[in-house]
Amino acid sequence: MASPLTIVTIVGARPQFIKAAPISKTLRNAGHRELLVHTGQHYDYAMSDVFFDELRMPEPDVKLSVGSGTHAEQTAAMLLGIEGVLTANKPDRVLVYGDTNSTLAGSLAASKMHVPIAHVEAGLRSFNRAMPEEINRVLTDHLSTLLFCPSGTAVKNLANEGIRAGVHLVGDIMQEVLLLTKDHARIRSRILDTLGLREKHYLLATVHRAENTDDVRRLRQILTAFSEINEPVLFPVHPRTRKVMEEFGFATGPNVRLIDPVGYLDMVVLEQSARLILTDSGGIQKEAYWLGVPCITLREETEWIETVETGWNVLAGFETATIVNFAKSLLPPASRPTLYGCGDVSTRCVLLLESGVP
Repeated sequence: MASPLTIVTIVGARPQFIKAAPISKTLRNAGHRELLVHTGQHYDYAMSDVFFDELRMPEPDVKLSVGSGTHAEQTAAMLLGIEGVLTANKPDRVLVYGDTNSTLAGSLAASKMHVPIAHVEAGLRSFNRAMPEEINRVLTDHLSTLLFCPSGTAVKNLANEGIRAGVHLVGDIMQEVLLLTKDHARIRSRILDTLGLREKHYLLATVHRAENTDDVRRLRQILTAFSEINEPVLFPVHPRTRKVMEEFGFATGPNVRLIDPVGYLDMVVLEQSARLILTDSGGIQKEAYWLGVPCITLREETEWIETVETGWNVLAGFETATIVNFAKSLLPPASRPTLYGCGDVSTRCVLLLESGVP
């Protein structure tokens, strides 16, 4: 066995809790010391604690409790807190996930202190620099020593930016989580009974990205589309989205049912039981594909272009008529090629972390 490492893992938002769960377990089972730092970017139970409970993750060793704020306020507070953790613990690696402000703050703090960075979900690009997530992921990739890519497209994106050292195609960590939990979710979740839903007799919708929530015209058109679809639409509302809806008095039609965010197990069941998913979430696009549910993406671009190329996902943007038309007409092909690996990503990542070489 390799000499035990000290790894500081930075998480802060619900997709990162999902991605970190299997790697954290594999690291600890291999005898390494992991310090789990929760920045508090997502901080209420429905957006944070429930994921630690359901995915049986260890409690965070450090909670920075940053909370909401502007991008500058969040990132600055995280930088200060993470720097203190790194100074006190002198880790061998810092492990970051995805493309949030927590990802960027962890990478910046580590790079200033000359701690090697490993980035899970490296190489993704929307090529839309108006997205804060795009800035976060580009900067993180250029600071990282180990880059764990979910797809061949991600590897090519890095090569096009001159990043070739330390790049490894490992597959998608979210697929591993889904494969490990989807049967358990079916057994444990009671969400369909609780909400009185019938399988394949409703659409599932999510909206959370700043490009949609911070643009009042875009959000109005998306919500209008949900109301004009002549089917039941279940809409777990992100706190950011709910705040904007309340501020501007946005209402939805009687076919649209607004609920609070749900935990991971309930969300998996809602996804696999829906007839169709409408979302601006990258993670849900992939989960829809793996679960065999057609998806309408409420954006003009996606980092997961392979799901579009197979015909299971379409880019609808935000225009009401386009979204409604796709909801009525989208019929995916009969086949679903394997995308983003085979579910052994955590083992691959830990072996590369142990190797000590790029």
